[in-house]
Amino acid sequence: MAKEHQPIDDHDQHSGRHGKPPQLEQYFRAMTSGEASDLHLKANAVPHVRIKAIIRPTRGEPLSGDRILEMAMELLTEKQQRFFQETGSIDVAHEVPGGDRFRINIFRQRGETSISVRRVTKKIPSFEQLYLPKVLEQVAMEHQGLVLLSGATGSGKSTTIASMIEYINTHRACHVVTIEDPIEYIYEDNKALISQREIGIDVESFESALKYLMREDPDIVLIGEMRDRDTFQAALQASETGHLVFGTVHASSAPQTIGRVLDLFPPEARELVRQSLSFNLRAIVCQKLLPSISKTVDRVPAVEILISNPSVRQLISEARETELTDVIRSHEREGMCTFTKSLKELIEKELVDPKVAYDVAPNVDELKMALKGIQTSRATLIGRG
Repeated sequence: MAKEHQPIDDHDQHSGRHGKPPQLEQYFRAMTSGEASDLHLKANAVPHVRIKAIIRPTRGEPLSGDRILEMAMELLTEKQQRFFQETGSIDVAHEVPGGDRFRINIFRQRGETSISVRRVTKKIPSFEQLYLPKVLEQVAMEHQGLVLLSGATGSGKSTTIASMIEYINTHRACHVVTIEDPIEYIYEDNKALISQREIGIDVESFESALKYLMREDPDIVLIGEMRDRDTFQAALQASETGHLVFGTVHASSAPQTIGRVLDLFPPEARELVRQSLSFNLRAIVCQKLLPSISKTVDRVPAVEILISNPSVRQLISEARETELTDVIRSHEREGMCTFTKSLKELIEKELVDPKVAYDVAPNVDELKMALKGIQTSRATLIGRG
C-alpha cells in the first residue's frame, strides 16, 4: 500500500509556523458565521463558498497564486511541505480554537496552488438531526461484523458514521479505535472510550495503524476509507475476530458496493472474499446528499439501506448481488430502505424538490408511481429470508 503522508513534527496545530494564527483562520471563521459548508481558493479568482449546496463568489479581492501558496504553507510542517512539493496534493485538518474543525485539501492545478476546505461542525449531529432512519440505531448497536457506508465524495458518509459512533458512545461501554485521514469529528468519551489515530500525525500510514490495531484491544473499529486490498483485508479480519468495523466505499448502490469491494482483489482471491463478506457483512448504507427546499435545513440525505439477513447472505454467496435491490424492496418493514422510498419520504416531508428527486432517482417511473400510492413489486427467486 502506497504511503500517502509523512508523520509530522510536534507543533501547535492551532497556530502558524511563526506562532501566529494562520491567515486562513479568518476564512474559517467567516465560513462558520456564514454557515458555509465549503471554501474554494483558486489563483487569480475571488474566494468562493458553498452555501445550501450552491457555490457562489464572495466579495473579496482575487487572490494571487503566491498568496494562496503562502497561506497553505502556514498550515504545513516542513515534512508536509516537502510531501506537497513532491506529490502536488496533501490533506490536513485544522481546528479553530473554540470553533469548528476544517478538512483541507491543498493541491496544484495549472501550475498554481489551490485550496478546498470542508467545514465540519464541532457538534456531532444525531440521526434525527440528519434526517436518517431510526434503523441505524440497530445497526450501530451490532457487536460484530462489517458496516459499509457508500456514496460519492461529499455525500455525507463521514457525518453519518460520526453520528453512529456517537450513538455507540452514549449507549455502550466499549473501546472504539478510529483510523482517519484526516480526523474530522472529535469525540468526547461518554460511555465508550474512543481513541482516534490520524494518519500523518499519530501514525505514519494506514499499514502501520492496521498492523498494531489488534494490540490496542478495540471492540469497534473505524477505518476511514477502504481504498485498497490491504485495508479491506484488515477490515474483514477484524470483523471475523469479533469486532464491529465501520468503513466507507465509493459506490452508488448496495450491489455496486459489493462489486467495488471484490474489484480490490485479484480474480483468484475473490471467491474467498465473497464468502467472508456474505458471512460478516451487517449492513450497507448508501447515501446521496441533496439540497433541501426547507428554510431550516441545508442538505438532506437520500439513503438506501441493506441489512444482512439469510436472503442477502445467499445472494452474495451465489454472486447474485444484482438482485439485492429486490430484497431491500421486499424487506422494507424490517428497516431496509430503497432510494425510491427515501426520496418519496423526503418529497412528502417537503424537504426536497420533486425535480431534484427525479434527477437522482434510480427509476423515475417507480418514484412517480410511489408518490401516487402505487406499490411496485418484483418477485424474487428466493424466499423472503
